[in-house]
Amino acid sequence: MVKVVTDSTGYLEKQAVKELDIQVLSLNVEFEGDTYREVDLNNEDFYSMMEERGVPKSSQPPVGDFIQAFEAILEEGQEVLGVFLSGSMSGTLTTAMMARDMVLKKYPEGKIELLDSQSNCMQLGFAVEAAAKAAKEGKSLEAVKSAAERMKERSRFLFVPKNLKYLQKGGRIGKANALIGNLLSIIPILTVEQGETAIFKKVRRKKKAVEEMVNKLLSDHGEYQVKEVVIHHIAALEEGKDLARRIEETLDVPVRVLDIGPVIGLHVGPGAIGIAYHTKEAEKTTKDS
Repeated sequence: MVKVVTDSTGYLEKQAVKELDIQVLSLNVEFEGDTYREVDLNNEDFYSMMEERGVPKSSQPPVGDFIQAFEAILEEGQEVLGVFLSGSMSGTLTTAMMARDMVLKKYPEGKIELLDSQSNCMQLGFAVEAAAKAAKEGKSLEAVKSAAERMKERSRFLFVPKNLKYLQKGGRIGKANALIGNLLSIIPILTVEQGETAIFKKVRRKKKAVEEMVNKLLSDHGEYQVKEVVIHHIAALEEGKDLARRIEETLDVPVRVLDIGPVIGLHVGPGAIGIAYHTKEAEKTTKDS
């Protein structure tokens, strides 16, 4: 049997984690020497702390967490597939690789495969769930990894901040650009390309940005057939629910509404809204930018 291990930035539902037997290792946020596990913080408390104490740093799980998890799985006679957030965004994958090499010296007959999702949030989550479903069906480690890899090729994640405040605080854009953007109500629609955050499009006002995300979803549905949608939000639950209802009525596909936690959320801030989805068929050409 194969056990799937991932990190907390997939923001998977607790029910899915339990039903699919997924092990989640938490990233951390650090405020001036105080370290908190992401899974122990709720967004309301986190953003209050951020207003009072400034922008925190995020950090990957310690190598010991990976070693402990991998060893326990191998000792149970299982194999490991680790699927983690983009290696370009975090050292999580690198730390997992270090742990794998250390553990396999102790358990040379063990099998541990690692995969870079090249994304985060539910685009990572979709790959993890696909792998875990294959594992639950009793498929081989190679087949479980392949399920995650195929999902990577047919998923997309678009998201938009409420304003540029947190992008500026986190150093993602300069103070002058943030000021000009806010004055002109310019909002970037962000996505993930080749493992890195990229600008999908710039528009005037958040409402227009949400419309553009929906239009891209509908376009992909027309060409590739969207199978499942997740609406991501940060402290914008009602907006997320409204968007979910609209998409469900239009596409007649399953839509979940999930929040984004502190590690990813610290860069975009409260009020952010996003759409993650996967299609039936892999895109045959390079994704639009």
